[in-house]
Amino acid sequence: MSPDELTYLAILICSIPVGFLFKNASPQVKQLGGAAVGLLLTLITCQIHVLHSVVTIIGIWLILKLSPRSCHFLALGWTFTYLLFFRTVTYFGIPVPTPFTNAVQLLLTLKLVSLANEVQEFCRSKKQEMTSFSKHSVVGVIPSIPSLAEIFFYSYCYVGLMTGPFYRYKTYYDWLHQLDSPSIPSWKPLITRLKPAPVFGVLFLLVSYYFPLDYVKTDEFYDSAFLFRLFYMVPIFFVFRMRFYVAWIFSECGCIAAAFGAYPVAAKSRSGGGPTVEYSVLERNTDGSKVEQQYDYETVKNIDCYGTDFCVKVKDGMRYWNMSVQWWLAQYIYKNSPVKSFVFGNAWTMLISAYWHGIHPGYYLSFLTIPLCLASEGAMEFGLRRRLSDSGKMVFDWVHWFLKMRAYDYMCMGFVLLTFSDTVRYWRSIYFLIHVVAVFILITGWILSLNAPRSPKSRQEKAEIKPESPQQETKQENMKQF
Repeated sequence: MSPDELTYLAILICSIPVGFLFKNASPQVKQLGGAAVGLLLTLITCQIHVLHSVVTIIGIWLILKLSPRSCHFLALGWTFTYLLFFRTVTYFGIPVPTPFTNAVQLLLTLKLVSLANEVQEFCRSKKQEMTSFSKHSVVGVIPSIPSLAEIFFYSYCYVGLMTGPFYRYKTYYDWLHQLDSPSIPSWKPLITRLKPAPVFGVLFLLVSYYFPLDYVKTDEFYDSAFLFRLFYMVPIFFVFRMRFYVAWIFSECGCIAAAFGAYPVAAKSRSGGGPTVEYSVLERNTDGSKVEQQYDYETVKNIDCYGTDFCVKVKDGMRYWNMSVQWWLAQYIYKNSPVKSFVFGNAWTMLISAYWHGIHPGYYLSFLTIPLCLASEGAMEFGLRRRLSDSGKMVFDWVHWFLKMRAYDYMCMGFVLLTFSDTVRYWRSIYFLIHVVAVFILITGWILSLNAPRSPKSRQEKAEIKPESPQQETKQENMKQF
């Protein structure tokens, strides 16, 4: 493990006992103490480069002050423009930020864009109350526009500061003002969540030792047999997954220790977004006794390891990986795509995701391969799978799963090699196999769909379905994809 990886691991491990200290604290202690711990970590790991996050926060505060009713796109433009400057600071004679600064800046960008959207929703809710002369109870709406100090406290809260998960300001606010926190379970869900982490850690160390990434950059690697080169991307993606599995499990455990993101099961929370329906914490029985609540930590769940490895489709793999960021992309990027179409929406979202990760060409080569994979699996699903018997569908799904994993192996190489030359060199050495297979499947699925019979029932149902409003169509399409 590199020194940076050891530092990340130490921070994640220490966040668990710190979380227990804050779990039952007062709102003021949580707010000030959580920000103090986070700011201390930022100063130690980022040093003078902490100024990047300070400038970004002040910029957002000014936007919220000047244009609270239409601040979402202004915030998106400001934070993403600053990301470009942040990644090109050497051209201006400014020292290169530390890797920890980059991690803080990435999560801060998500937080501040989301905050601007929450402020906009708050203004919209207040306007509706004024026009209807009645108070509306809207799930997930913040109680007021935060001050500059409150934005700083939210931005530097130690929870998820460098590794995620992403969470909204409302989630942070609910944690500060959490009711009956001693009754919220922490130990049992923490131990349950932590169990697979040691196994993943050992596998990471073992496989990364025998299959180092640097070997792919040597001439000796490209002198080896084709099948070996083709196989090598499998352990590389395995190591990549194990690293993030361990990091995200520990980051979730830090949240669980502090009861951060804990909501009643009845709230039907989503990763990143939080509760989706109204809920009550202090419910009473008819005799006045308190109803025992069942809690979950779905709001801060960032990885579904089993789902990532064993789901069948490429789009499902996206849903189970970095789940809170996937929610952010779906909510703030996909839904606001300039062109409302499935293909363009996916390509636009992947382009923004690549830009958020960095300016290395490997990110763009990998992320922009995903829309092709999504289109090919959709075409084959429509053209072939629905016409198969149950046993045929089972075989189809196993083949689909195998190809899905190989597609992610292939795209991972661009994500870890980073440069255009290294990524294309590897892909060329295996004859751009996944691109070729994806195009072949897309064409084959399209040809099969031309001859696919449409049942009378399907045509009748299509004729009877009334068109949805544009907002409903966008929401349904977004939910299907993410």
